[in-house]
Amino acid sequence: MAHGHVNAAKFISRYLPEPHETGLGSEPAHRRLATAHADLCCPRSGHAISWSDCYASADQLPLTLKADLLLEPDGEPCPIPNHLVGEERARAVEAGRLAAWIRREAHRRRIC
Repeated sequence: MAHGHVNAAKFISRYLPEPHETGLGSEPAHRRLATAHADLCCPRSGHAISWSDCYASADQLPLTLKADLLLEPDGEPCPIPNHLVGEERARAVEAGRLAAWIRREAHRRRIC
């Protein structure tokens, strides 16, 4: 009997248990980090992956894993690429700071 493919992502919670989800920024933090990730990896024109697909791939992750998308292995924010300017660049800088704080706080709370 053939078995179909099961997408494990639908079984992985996007939310951390409370009070951690709320304490780490809740929905506004989810949006900020997913937006910055999409901005960083997908220039709005001439890229093989659409911005909305990149956003959606990050948006399904819990806050701690979203934060890791924007961080270097040492926990510092990734460098901002040159294709980000103006408001997008400012959002990326702020999201990097938020990601670093979330990672530090998650370690402190032992939820990483």
